Amino acid sequence: MHALVTGADGFIGSHLVQLLLAKGHTVRALAQYNSFNNWGWLEDIPSNPGLEIVCGDVRDPMFCNEICREIDIVFHLAALIAIPYSYVAPDSYMDTNIRGTLNICQAARQCDVKRVIVTSTSEVYGTARYVPIDEAHPRQPQSPYSATKIGADAIALSFYNAFELPVVIARPFNTYGPRQSARAIIPTIITQIAAGHRTIKVGDLTPTRDFNYVADTVRGFLALAQAPLENVVGRDFNISTGTEVSMADTLKTIAMLMNADVDFVTDAERLRPANSEVFRLCGDNSRITTTTPWRPKYTLEDGLRATIDWFTRPENLAKYKADIYNR
Repeated sequence: MHALVTGADGFIGSHLVQLLLAKGHTVRALAQYNSFNNWGWLEDIPSNPGLEIVCGDVRDPMFCNEICREIDIVFHLAALIAIPYSYVAPDSYMDTNIRGTLNICQAARQCDVKRVIVTSTSEVYGTARYVPIDEAHPRQPQSPYSATKIGADAIALSFYNAFELPVVIARPFNTYGPRQSARAIIPTIITQIAAGHRTIKVGDLTPTRDFNYVADTVRGFLALAQAPLENVVGRDFNISTGTEVSMADTLKTIAMLMNADVDFVTDAERLRPANSEVFRLCGDNSRITTTTPWRPKYTLEDGLRATIDWFTRPENLAKYKADIYNR
């Protein structure tokens, strides 16, 4: 298939591009336009005759029409995702996450794209009212970021209901792995330890998360792309392990795997507002596992080992600023 991946320059997007190329598909990869002609994490992917990199912005509808031409399937991952930054720049999230999704859906409809996989997030559920969280769980907008992702999901599904656009919603739970942004808890701990810090700054350690290693997450996207359309169209699918672990236990595991004798201290700057914190996430993956062959393969320890190995390589660690809190 000829696939368009928006947000291809980011963490999950770059891994998805690699997987698609490895499976023999051709990929048009969208990197956000910048004057440095920098392709983000796509810079780390070897050149491939099946890869076309374009630079632009999903906030522009004319540009979206251009990049959707002659495309079989769109994987729409382009979004602003940092929750702390959404507190100070909510307008940006509205423009990119909601209007960007609208522009992609309109362009896909105009260009007769055969399938559009829109990326959601477990943050749309907020703190679990029950676990495991299935796709029927109420949506709870506990941050401007999660509110815009709820809106983006609704826009996409409205195009399915109103115009029969073949939309599928992929909803990964907490993905981690090589190339993840330093704003996330696992990279920020690994990079601080790798930089030689003995006192590690963290936020609230009581919340639980359902952690997906990135290789499992992108295999979930591919499974939804390959499933018979009638089995997945107009539906949303959790990509999750069905297990949960506290932040505190996750950090202890990282310290153990890195043989680090460190102390964790709470940094007030890293705390979410009280009513915004999502305290419990544990996903029900029965819908995707009964509809597709997808199953998670990585245990948390296996995924953390692979992640630590990548981050502690000097050429990779040098790309991160362990001393600065990244919103």
